[in-house]
Amino acid sequence: MIENLLPNVDWDKMWEATLETLYMTAMATGFTFVIGLALGIVLFLTSPHQVWANKMVYWLTGAFVNIFRSIPFIILIILLIPFTKFLLDTIRGANAALPALIIGAAPFYARMVLIALREIDKGVIEAARSMGAKTSTIVWKVFLPESYPALLSGLTVTAIALVGYTAMAGIIGAGGLGTLAYLDGFQRDQKDVTLVSTIIILIIVFIIQWVGDGLTAKADKR
Repeated sequence: MIENLLPNVDWDKMWEATLETLYMTAMATGFTFVIGLALGIVLFLTSPHQVWANKMVYWLTGAFVNIFRSIPFIILIILLIPFTKFLLDTIRGANAALPALIIGAAPFYARMVLIALREIDKGVIEAARSMGAKTSTIVWKVFLPESYPALLSGLTVTAIALVGYTAMAGIIGAGGLGTLAYLDGFQRDQKDVTLVSTIIILIIVFIIQWVGDGLTAKADKR
């Protein structure tokens, strides 16, 4: 029955493409969390009236974040083709998509981290400083625990955006559901392939949102 409704869908290829999409999303989300968190903390600590206040570092970090956050992802992929080729010696496949995915998403998440840190009660930070806590201690014992729900919520939004990025990366042969939907679905006019690819992407997004919302609610003690 299902073969009659979806005659062009190769389920083995669809499963392989789904795994590639999940791989790209998971790897990119992990690296984005680490890099974005570091950039966000640097932005916060070097901003005016903070412990590492430094106009030059703050401006340079902010410029990097703003520039790469503003470039449309499809253009960013094209701009990074030489860098990807140099780094991995190929521009095709799931791994070749990772540099663009990470560079595109990390600045986006960095801004979310900065917003989360700015929402921390200043009294809590001042209390830690008055007790002689080092900056590293404040980061690990105050910043991260106090902003944890917001960081999780921001990471959920970023992970969902990355699913969309992986689909766009499929246009240049990065693999995953995006490539399948474009090459088999669009170029060969197999609408059922495009439909199934889209439905699976939506399911992945809904699962990420559900898990993210659950973890955020559990972490939020207010």
